[in-house]
Amino acid sequence: MKIEARVFDLVMAFSFLMAVVYGYWTHLATGHVEPTGTVALALTGGLALITGTYFRFVARRIEVRPEDNPDAEVSDGAGELGFFSPGSYWPVGLAAAAATTGVALAFWHVWLLVIAVVMVLIMVGGLVFEYHTGPNHD
Repeated sequence: MKIEARVFDLVMAFSFLMAVVYGYWTHLATGHVEPTGTVALALTGGLALITGTYFRFVARRIEVRPEDNPDAEVSDGAGELGFFSPGSYWPVGLAAAAATTGVALAFWHVWLLVIAVVMVLIMVGGLVFEYHTGPNHD
């Protein structure tokens, strides 16, 4: 996870630097700072900061992966790596409900917004309270 954190750190630094440069150049060209592009670049840097920080915290809690070891061999990546949760269809429904909510908000269809919010609540409830059966879940 350290490599991913470095990638997002580079994106963060680039975005913040470009926000300053963009703001300066627009101020020189127009006499005032153009707020839309400057804020968009600053927010991009902030989102990259959040994601990079998350990856750094995760990297501390897990063992070193082959990607993070400069002396690793290809065979070090063989076999099971990490933990993957069991499959669930609730996230797909939640994504569809969130997309429907976004469309309803974009076009301000109140009737669709009501249906979408109900869908989101049902999907979140299903995701939170799902019950897994199988060999590891008795």
